[in-house]
Amino acid sequence: MSVVLEMGLRCSWFTSSLTVAADHGHFDDGGEFVFSAKRFVPVRWIRIPRLGGRSKPECVPARDYAAEADSEGKDAPMKRFFMNGCLSRFLRSVKLGIAISLGSGVAGAGESIEPEAVSVAEPASQSDIYGNFDSSDASDSGLCDRIGCDEMGCEDFGGDSFMCRRTAPFPDKLGGDWHGWRTHFAESGITYAGDHVGIGYGVANGGVDRDARFGGHADSILNFDFGKLGFQEGLFLKIRSEYRYGESLSGATGTLLPSYVITDLPVVDNRDLYITNFLFTQMFSPRFGVFAGKLDTLDGDKNAFAHARGKDQFSNIAFVSAPIAFRAVPYSTLGTGLFYLDEDGEPLFALNILNPTDTTKTTGFSELFSQGVTFASEVRVPTRFAGLPGHQLLGGTYSTRDYVSLGQDPRIILPSVPVERQSGSWSLYYNFDQHLIMQPGSTKKGWGTFGRAGIADRESNPIEWFLSYGIGGCSPLANRCNDQFGAGWYIAGTSSALDPAIPAIIGPLGDGQGIETFYNYEVRPWMHVTADMQYIVPSRAEIDDALVLGLRTRIDF
Repeated sequence: MSVVLEMGLRCSWFTSSLTVAADHGHFDDGGEFVFSAKRFVPVRWIRIPRLGGRSKPECVPARDYAAEADSEGKDAPMKRFFMNGCLSRFLRSVKLGIAISLGSGVAGAGESIEPEAVSVAEPASQSDIYGNFDSSDASDSGLCDRIGCDEMGCEDFGGDSFMCRRTAPFPDKLGGDWHGWRTHFAESGITYAGDHVGIGYGVANGGVDRDARFGGHADSILNFDFGKLGFQEGLFLKIRSEYRYGESLSGATGTLLPSYVITDLPVVDNRDLYITNFLFTQMFSPRFGVFAGKLDTLDGDKNAFAHARGKDQFSNIAFVSAPIAFRAVPYSTLGTGLFYLDEDGEPLFALNILNPTDTTKTTGFSELFSQGVTFASEVRVPTRFAGLPGHQLLGGTYSTRDYVSLGQDPRIILPSVPVERQSGSWSLYYNFDQHLIMQPGSTKKGWGTFGRAGIADRESNPIEWFLSYGIGGCSPLANRCNDQFGAGWYIAGTSSALDPAIPAIIGPLGDGQGIETFYNYEVRPWMHVTADMQYIVPSRAEIDDALVLGLRTRIDF
């Protein structure tokens, strides 16, 4: 059996009923490919990007591969093409087009494909994949579960396997590869990631205000790789801009911690666009680097099941980051530091030297270190208890700033009133995440348990101690491997040394606690809808317990 796929030089899209082997076969002595597969995958759409009209396919005779078959064994070439059923490994060898030969010819892309380029020894990344395959009609939907997502090599670019319908480049972005331009820019050293989060929420019972509200947040990140741009190897620039709109739910529950922090960032009740990151990073080795510039600090205190900036997992700030550290560490400010990565590219150690005041609204240079300095450091160690992945994190902060007011911070709800001067502030915090169940065949996806604990300077910090615990991760439901769920409990101990003027303004204060549950449903790889419920016992003793409901939608661009 032989199938020949032909394309014109100026063709951008075409349709074919081409069927390719999902396992392997071999070439016979006459150069004909003989299938030995038990499974076939129908491919309906194949995209050939024309980046500036530079796509110039040419034919590569099948005998080139037949010659390789003679030297390495007749099954070698096709095993490399379709190893473990994942076509993505083959696509990474093509620069500006797709070349498939199942018989007498291959349509190439500007140059002959060398046999070495078809090797599957290294995983493909999103920027390496150019073909766009729709395998929604594939007949064997259980292939991912039986073979395993990681083994099939597709998880690196956003899908679980070739049969999990995610084989296009950038499937998790609305607009995909921008007709090839997104990959073109990435190869040139410029990448973009943006998202929009919209939330309908309200206090259904108890609290301060019982009504329905809507708020939103837009986030855009540009990354520049100056090595690829031809300037400085290992030098990177990250620019993040943030914009919020709509009504905040802060204050409606009577608690000190925002129940939906994302709609309060970067500045509460403000609809201006702000640059919260303008950060340069210089790598001196694959694992060690330094950074300097303006940065936001919400990505600290990382946790596998309770983090994600309030966009994908929990919404309450109590499960997003350690609230015990907010007094010393502003949301966005100027700073510098260094870090060391582990073997998986995750931060193992980080040291930050920060301006102690928030400069979200300004460049920050006029007040740089004028009120002191903040030191923040974290160590996050990967673990393998019972053979399952996890992490143990220990962090601490210390600030030399003199605190004379509570100030305005979008991550904690307190009135901006003067307080008795306190010199310096410190905090210590710990968190862990530990997988309990892994999805079959996957080394990354599963669900497990997490927790946080912390203590702080009671004289300057409105939160004296903090605890949280819960479960979360990828959905255990069948065929919903890209959904997420979570359930957690927290308690925040209000400092007993708070200025007496605070209770006079908002009433008596006690310890606040609450629970939150959510389920994040993947509508499309680029669109997720999350149903969220929280039951909160407010810090303000005179406020009734609040039942908070929300529906969150995130779209990635």
